[in-house]
Amino acid sequence: MEGAPVSDDAALLRAHVHGNTEAFGELVRRHRDRLWAVALRTLGDREEAADALQDALISAFRSADRFRGDAAVTTWLHRIVVNACLDRIRRRQARPAVPLADTEPGAVPAVDSDTALDVRAALSRLPAEQRIAVVLVDVQGYSVAEAAAVLQVPEGTVKSRCARGRARLAALLGYLRNPAPDAGVGSGDRREGGVQ
Repeated sequence: MEGAPVSDDAALLRAHVHGNTEAFGELVRRHRDRLWAVALRTLGDREEAADALQDALISAFRSADRFRGDAAVTTWLHRIVVNACLDRIRRRQARPAVPLADTEPGAVPAVDSDTALDVRAALSRLPAEQRIAVVLVDVQGYSVAEAAAVLQVPEGTVKSRCARGRARLAALLGYLRNPAPDAGVGSGDRREGGVQ
């Protein structure tokens, strides 16, 4: 069996722990896009996200022998990335800085770049716990149960964080749903005091 390709994440992690020098790299290749997306959308800054992801992967590399197997390897990796992001958010709050404008709107396909920037800015205004829950469930598509496992909180906590975060986003981004009508533009259906 030695030399045969390892197909399962847990087996790759075990192989890494037992000295296989390529196993961890394969594990990262399998999950890097989703890990990167979580870091980027959580932090809203490419450099911060890259640093957080690097910190997380170094931590996972070094602590792989402590993986207990009580969750999927991908859940464990996401938990480490989320914790690295939370650490950066806490440090940022301890010493706030003025962020530079992001020159690349990110990988949001088929969305107006202004809208993507507005959504990113609104996400950054959410408390960290709500932001991470919304990113995992609504942006990355994880189930509530999977997000709860990543965050190590009850499912009800994820649901309430998502609900509060969505409500806050709706208030912050409501203008996208109902843009103010331009004066003199349109068919005249929207008149002041009229029925809409």
